[in-house]
Amino acid sequence: MESELPDIYCPFPQRSNPHVAHTRAHLDEWTRRTGLVHRESARARFEQADFGSFVGMVHPTASPEHLDLVADWFVWLFLVDDQLDDGHLGRNPERVRDVVARMRAVVEGTAPRVPPGEEAPAALVALADLWERTVPRAAPHWRTRFTGHLMTYLTMTTTWEAGNRATGAVPSEAAYISKRRHTGAIHVCMDLIEIVAGIQAPEAVHDDPRFVTALEASCNVVCWANDVYSYEKEQMLGEIHNLVHLVRHHRGYGERQALEHVCAAIATETERFLTAEDELLEVFPQLTRTLVPYLDGMRSWMRGNLDWSRQTPRYNPAAVSQYAAPGEYLEETVLGVATDGAVAAPRTGD
Repeated sequence: MESELPDIYCPFPQRSNPHVAHTRAHLDEWTRRTGLVHRESARARFEQADFGSFVGMVHPTASPEHLDLVADWFVWLFLVDDQLDDGHLGRNPERVRDVVARMRAVVEGTAPRVPPGEEAPAALVALADLWERTVPRAAPHWRTRFTGHLMTYLTMTTTWEAGNRATGAVPSEAAYISKRRHTGAIHVCMDLIEIVAGIQAPEAVHDDPRFVTALEASCNVVCWANDVYSYEKEQMLGEIHNLVHLVRHHRGYGERQALEHVCAAIATETERFLTAEDELLEVFPQLTRTLVPYLDGMRSWMRGNLDWSRQTPRYNPAAVSQYAAPGEYLEETVLGVATDGAVAAPRTGD
């Protein structure tokens, strides 16, 4: 597939974290312990996707502890997103809203105790574990922002993407672009840069228009590159929430022309990021020790996402039947909702 795609401009160096092997082993243990990847057939596909390699490319300088933590977040987001996007659940807004309400209760600390003899859905078990390991040690303003981004991702998936699928609505390019950064959970991931780098960017930086531009541009690059690489797979699944698809739909472009259009837009956003980066460092020289690692994290996200997308079988259209079946790695019972809409029974084996 890679040879058929236009080049994507990326001026940042390719890097990888030396602790990837450790994180792969950690992910195997964590997904077993939480139940996120339950069946062995699903585990084989999960291991081939190689999320450990992905997180190592995106966070090349992270410590082993932080690499494990962000890897767990990435896996949780990917697997839940698979179920909401590719599974039957993502076409039923009411069921999605129920799942999101249960996740909100975990985040707000109001989740009810699980009755004796029952198991909580794996996605909620994993989220509670992630929350406890991430949020209590973070600064209050970071916690507020991170919580808002996570719930916006989950809520927008509920009210917008699932609603579009249910009604057959095709969003405009502008509407899609404005929402893609939220539905792709990339703001959640960018927030984790502060945890990994051990920095606390003041609210004045987050509110600065140059920082907003740098963050928006880097998020667009990541999301649109993902759309380029996942386009064929998503076409086979009937997914409309993809920028290449929407460019074709609204502009009447052929496939190659639409791909080239999106790749050119990615190059424009990369240049927009570089300009904003230079301006930020000039305006806030006293915050260089905070801004440099933050901006480097954005660079690594743009580069690492591209490198991983080029090698993972996750987006290979020739393997859709193996890698992109509904609920690719995540059984619907992991979200606590069975295929017929009933609450899932506790797991009793493979």
